[in-house]
Amino acid sequence: MTTHLPSYEGVLDAARQIDGVAVRTPLLESPALNAVVGGRVLMKAENLQRAGAFKFRGAYNRISRLTDDERTRGVVAFSSGNHAQGVAAAAAMVGTPAIIVMPSDSPQVKVEGVIGFGGEVRLYDRWTESREEIGAAIAAERGSVLVPPFDDAFIIEGQGTTALEMLDQADTPFDQLLCGASGGGLMAGINLVMAERSPLTQVLVVEPEAFDDTARSLAAGERVGHPQGAPSICDALMSPMPGVLTWPINRRLAGAITVADSEVAEAMKFAFRHLKLVLEPGGAVSLASVLSGKVQTQGLTTAIVLSGGNVDPAQYADIIQDRFGS
Repeated sequence: MTTHLPSYEGVLDAARQIDGVAVRTPLLESPALNAVVGGRVLMKAENLQRAGAFKFRGAYNRISRLTDDERTRGVVAFSSGNHAQGVAAAAAMVGTPAIIVMPSDSPQVKVEGVIGFGGEVRLYDRWTESREEIGAAIAAERGSVLVPPFDDAFIIEGQGTTALEMLDQADTPFDQLLCGASGGGLMAGINLVMAERSPLTQVLVVEPEAFDDTARSLAAGERVGHPQGAPSICDALMSPMPGVLTWPINRRLAGAITVADSEVAEAMKFAFRHLKLVLEPGGAVSLASVLSGKVQTQGLTTAIVLSGGNVDPAQYADIIQDRFGS
């Protein structure tokens, strides 16, 4: 883990570090979506990022800073898929080996993505085993550098470049900004930027109903988890608790919204049919919160992050063809 604390200045430095490597994804606007919600919605299409999700930003910002000796020893990461692919892609670019600890129920498309980038996959049972313990053991055995999915300053700062780009690309201030969260790395990076550049913007988190640990933490005023229950289709957002580094930043959030799997599925269908975008469930939660009416959009400018597009083809086909849940 890095020793410095994440900061706005660190996000600016991350922007320089990833410039020309990460994709400057578009900020999209759809007349069809605006008409449905009665306001402007500006969508940051991180599903078009390298490796299909925003995670590449933080992964490259961290891994590109390895020393020559560290690159020789390689990196270890644990992830349900998007951080895994981001780390594997970044590691390949800088020439270091990567081992990724992934849940055995990860979408096959994400496992194949890691392997395609040259990463080695170690599967585990998310309900009975600790990914942190497995990752730490591998790192200790091989002398590798552990690259966590969110509790690392360079990771958080890399993710924050998403918000820098959004503000630069927009032609108007945001009344509110909505973003999904698992451990909260992207959310924390965004909060660092918005507090400095757009403090009047209301920043809200969106989570699956069964994995609402950030909402519970905001209500409790401290880090708390959620009850272990049935899995969500939002495999990218199934972290048990906000991060140690991310929570002190994200406790400033203006509020939290939860969405049902059925609402996420409807958002994915809308994105396919009207926006011509492929989104994975976890990448569609912000859009789901807008379409479901759970956030007020009438007459407002709302920014949302479409955080990823790495969806299992069979699951996607079921959702798009209205076979979800049948």
